[in-house]
Amino acid sequence: MNQEILSTAQELQFAVSQFLYQKSALCDARLWDEYLDLYDEDSIYHIPQWIDEHTYVQDPNQGMSYIYYEDRSGLEDRVFRVRTGKAASAMPLPRTSHAINNVMVTRLDDGLIEAKVAWSTLFNRQGLEGCFYGHATYVLRETENGFRIRHQHILLLNDKIDSVLDFYHV
Repeated sequence: MNQEILSTAQELQFAVSQFLYQKSALCDARLWDEYLDLYDEDSIYHIPQWIDEHTYVQDPNQGMSYIYYEDRSGLEDRVFRVRTGKAASAMPLPRTSHAINNVMVTRLDDGLIEAKVAWSTLFNRQGLEGCFYGHATYVLRETENGFRIRHQHILLLNDKIDSVLDFYHV
């Protein structure tokens, strides 16, 4: 790999990683407007359920999902409910700490960017602590101001859910 391509790949890796770290920080800080701005209007958000120990639902229209939004309006609705107290399961909101690691970035043939990550979220709600973790695949679109999320696919590896699972947990 020549030095120019390597430098460009490293710059892309750094920029995408920083974007994903910022997304995590916005969620932890509950800066919901800025968080939602990271998503395209028609972005897909999907957390599929597991069929068995090693197989998960591939098509949200053919199987169950923990969360599936076919565009950003689903996330906007959840944020509205959280803000207005209409989500009883989210009151009070947990304190969260999101971590993103093992970021692998690939530029796709259509110009979009794929980022595969490992993630974990620690949370505390009313004195009870918990953790969710897994893998996620993001498809990102470059803009003048950074990146926008086109598709977020989240595999929840510890899918025994004792309480609530919501967008702010992953």
